[in-house]
Parts: sequence; C-alpha cells; structure tokens
Amino acid sequence: MMSTEQKPGCSVTLNAPVDPGEQLTLLQVHPRDNVLVALQPLAAGSALAEPFAHISAKQAIPAGHKVALTAIAKGESVIKYGFAIGAATSDIAVGEHIHSHNLATLLSGQVDYRYNGCQAPKLSFPAGVATEFMGYRRANGKVGTRNELWIINTVGCVNRAAMRVAEQARKLYGDQIDGIHAFTHPFGCSQLGDDLANTRTLLAGLIQHPNAGGVLVMGLGCENNQLSKLLAASPGVDQSRIRSFNAQQVEDEIEQGLQAVAELVAQMRDDKRTACPVSDLVVGMKCGGSDGLSGLTANPLVGRIADLVAAGNGKVVLTETPEMFGAEQVFMARAANEQVFGDIVTLVNDFKQYFIDNKQPVYENPSPGNKDGGLTTLEEKSLGAIQKGGSAIVRQVIRYGEMASHSGLTLLEGPGNDAVSSTALTAAGATLLLFTTGRGTPLGFPAPTVKISSNSALAGRKPQWIDYDAGGLLKKGQDATEFSQQFFSYLLDVASGKTTRNEQTDNREIAIWKNGVTL
Repeated sequence: MMSTEQKPGCSVTLNAPVDPGEQLTLLQVHPRDNVLVALQPLAAGSALAEPFAHISAKQAIPAGHKVALTAIAKGESVIKYGFAIGAATSDIAVGEHIHSHNLATLLSGQVDYRYNGCQAPKLSFPAGVATEFMGYRRANGKVGTRNELWIINTVGCVNRAAMRVAEQARKLYGDQIDGIHAFTHPFGCSQLGDDLANTRTLLAGLIQHPNAGGVLVMGLGCENNQLSKLLAASPGVDQSRIRSFNAQQVEDEIEQGLQAVAELVAQMRDDKRTACPVSDLVVGMKCGGSDGLSGLTANPLVGRIADLVAAGNGKVVLTETPEMFGAEQVFMARAANEQVFGDIVTLVNDFKQYFIDNKQPVYENPSPGNKDGGLTTLEEKSLGAIQKGGSAIVRQVIRYGEMASHSGLTLLEGPGNDAVSSTALTAAGATLLLFTTGRGTPLGFPAPTVKISSNSALAGRKPQWIDYDAGGLLKKGQDATEFSQQFFSYLLDVASGKTTRNEQTDNREIAIWKNGVTL
C-alpha cells in the first residue's frame, strides 16, 4: 500500500541540457527514488555516468534494470516513480543490481481506501496544437476513424461462413470502402448467466462501433446467444446500416451474406470524411510485453496524449485492472467525486476477489518477459503501466463490455491479457488504440492499433510491428512536450485515415473474456 503522505502522481523527467542526439545511460525517474534505471547495459565494475560517476556497478546490469543509488537495508522500501515498489530482502549496497533476488512485493490482502477529494491537476489544451481530424460522423452523432464493414457472428459455429463472406466480399467491394472484416470468436453457445451476458454485451458494443459504417450480423439459429437478443442489446445503431440472418433459416448463407454486404456497401460508398474536433475522439490505452523502459518512455508518452485528449474534451479509456494493483490509489486520488471513488474501489476489490475465488495469487502479475526486461514487482509494473492514464480526472468507471460515455478518463474493467482487454477497449467505443510495448507483438484489433515501442532497438528490429518509437525520448536534450505534440499530430493523421502497421499487415482479431460455466 502506498503511503498517504506521497503525492498521487509520478513524474518522469526526460530532458537534459546536454548535446542533442547523445543517448542517456541512466535515469532517476523521480527525485525521491533510491534506485536508478540502466538505459543501456552496464558492465561490472564500470563507473556510472555523470552525475553518478562516484558510483560503480557492482555486477553487470542489463538495460531496463535497476541499480542502487543509495545503500538500502534489508526490509527498507525500494523507491521508484516516487513510490515504494517493494522491500529489500537483503542488504543492498550502492551500485548493486536490484531485482528478484533482493526485492519483493509489499502487497498483501485487502487495502482500506479513504476518499480525500479530487487531487487531479487542471488540464488545458495547449496553443498551437491541431484540434481537428477528418472522421466519419454517423447518424447518432458518434465519429469513426474508419468506414469499414464488419461481420459479427453470434456463435462460433458460423465462424468459417463469416470469414468466407468477408474474403469474397473484399474481392468484389474492397476498393469501395476502407475495409471488410469478419471478427470471429468461439463463444455464444452453451454459455450461461453472466458469462453469456458478457459475450452478448461485448459483441453489441462492436456492432455499435462508429468505425463500422455497416454491420452484417450472422447467427446460426439454435445458440444461447440468440440473434434477436443480440440485436436488442445494440440500440445505438442506424438500423439502415445493419443486416442480419440465421444460417439455419436461409438456403445458402454465403450467398445471403454477400447480398447483405452488397446492400450495405451501396450505402457506405458515399460516406465522406469531414472535419471533427478532438472532442469526438475516443482513445483506448493498452500496454503489452512491457520492459523496464515502458514506464519511462512509451507509457508516459501515451499519458501525455491522454491529457491532450482529455483537455480537448475527448474520451480516454484505460483498462487492465490487475495492472492497477499497487498503484490504484493514484487513480482514487483523481476521482471526480466520491461516487467515482467508490466505483474505483469496487472495481479493484472485485477483481482481487476474482483472483481469490479462482485460488490464484493476487500480486504475482509480472510475466517472465516483464522480469527479463527489468520489472520486478507488481507495484513497479503497475506504477509504470498507469502512466498511460496521464494526470486527468477519472470521470467514469465502467464494467466489461460497457461503453464510455464521459469525456476525460474512464477506467474499464478487464484483465491484463492483450487480446481480451484491447477488444474490450474497442467495444467501449475506442476508435484508436495506443498500444505500448517493450518486447513487441504483431497483434492488432478492429480499431487502428498504434504500436509504440519503449526502446529504439525494438523499433529497428521489428518495423513491420512498430508504428512509433518512444525510445527517442531517451536522447539527451530531447524535449518531452515537443515529442508528445509531434506524436499527437501523427495520431490525428491516423484518425484521418493514415494506416497503422496492423492494418497494413491485416492483423485484426477479437478475444472475449470467458469467465463462467460452459454446458
């Protein structure tokens, strides 16, 4: 649990008055920290760079890992981002490598949270930054960043049929609209109760998504997720842009599907982009395959974008509830009011109970890849992950499958799994996904998925995956504000039609959270 004396936010300062273009080798993230982060590998016995040249590395220290800035006694807190990220399990000397062998989490059990009012800073949109993008305004007032035809199936039994319709439709009409895609899944049959409701709600969110200028909903006919009920759960759509049928009730489901697509494309082909304000943007924030630099470069960069969008009255949605554990009080301190504070408490405690009910440890989140990259404890991972939420006021908390409806920052219930949480962000209305990564992934989702690398090595090694390199923030003299505004300009281009790597490689998929009984 974080000390109540600490401020409810973290600062990452990446500016240094040295020759531009030179690479930083070490970073003290916050003035209170008793650790440094190695931005490049350090050899055993080597002196650290100024202003830490009086310290020598006791062991070889990989990039992204921590080195002790001060002597830390056994049981003493290790501080990073200005907060405790765990306690030393042995005495740690100055210059010593800090990782799983000498650092352990301080988290255990439930926490007693208290509301102390909203402590979020007031945000203002900076002068000179673009305030518009070219989007597709729908009949219900929502704005899409793409004009695509989506094929959504009620049940996994018609997956192949949906994919065949999409494949043939692309050959016939692919050059007339922005894209034709089938988003298939294995669920919808033999599900009960909340599990079935989650599937239906999630799919309904996709059906109502503004990036879909037309939607074909394909059912089988005998599934639990009945077509009529799924359509009834999707009230916010233009009915003229929806076609639906059950495969059991037509003679040829492929022919029926292609006929429906032809009707929809005939309406969509005349849709035009128009100038839309930033307030029409809905941006989903996600990280996957994090490393020790994610919380220093890519995540703070995305956090600055969150603040720009929130200042422009747009919507920002952040999920991955388990990756808030150990840092949740940062968000609680920024709750708009006591009701939102209580909703955050419920969100966090319910997810902890989900782990407990399934007899899983609550605080064992960092993956092997995270640990290789330098992340040791859940507190450290969470404090880095929540940087994606910037410093905006938390206006709303929504459950899995629900849609964001408030400007500013919304917290969405969801697991850390990349595919499940990114799909939930899309169903919540996100028309752009910002996905930060230190290890890399080819994954992509229905909304344009902008991959931001935490380090330049990844961007250079995997250009077919990465859209933007946040590793440039580690150059000496790099101005973080200027860098973030350039990135924001790029994002407005993406919102206006510039394609992302996942779109260019056709990496698009969905995943639904399965957490109940199957018959």
